Amino acid sequence: MTPTLVLAAHGTRSEEGRQTMSALARAVRAARPGHRVELGYLEICAPLLRDVLPAVRGPVVVVPLLLAGGYHVHIDLPAVLADHRPDAVTAGPLGPHRLLTAALARRLSRAGLRATDAVVLGAAGSSDPAALADVRAAAHRLALRLSRPVTAAFVSAGEPGLAETMERLRSGPAARVALASYLLAPGFFHSRLADAGADLVSAPLGADPDVAALTWHRYDEALRRTARTPAAV
Repeated sequence: MTPTLVLAAHGTRSEEGRQTMSALARAVRAARPGHRVELGYLEICAPLLRDVLPAVRGPVVVVPLLLAGGYHVHIDLPAVLADHRPDAVTAGPLGPHRLLTAALARRLSRAGLRATDAVVLGAAGSSDPAALADVRAAAHRLALRLSRPVTAAFVSAGEPGLAETMERLRSGPAARVALASYLLAPGFFHSRLADAGADLVSAPLGADPDVAALTWHRYDEALRRTARTPAAV
């Protein structure tokens, strides 16, 4: 039986954010017709992942709809799986990856990016140094794609903070500052990015075809890893 793909999203109070995540789930389904795909949230909104997982028959692969590692990937998600679906195979977080870089570049282009703009990759942040490193790696990939420096900055935990980064770039030589939203959906953190004072802010990554393709890539990776793991004796 082909494993069901269960998408594990964080959760949001934003109706627009929930609609965006539902649209992403539809894009993932459309990328591989005939495969079962379910969406569940770790917290805040329904359907909760802890309710979705027991209802799925047969093997399951869980792909976190999270752009970096951190508390939700390493603590929250394993706890839900241990309680409600210990047999599930778990994939890694989505980022960093070249497909996200391509999606970010397209979002910036649509927002009106100019060759002379300073660029910031704005992310939520984390207390986990490895998660911050993931975001900085994504900024490095975007810098190579755009052929200019890209600074990773964080709305909550993590250095440098978004406000200080914006202040520094405002006093620099660039006439404008472009803020690339390293988020999947609208909500609290994207609102913080929108209010940071940048000349342009790209839309969240949302239901971009490359995000859908990357989701299946993580699914396939998880299955290959499982196939290589010797069975317990």
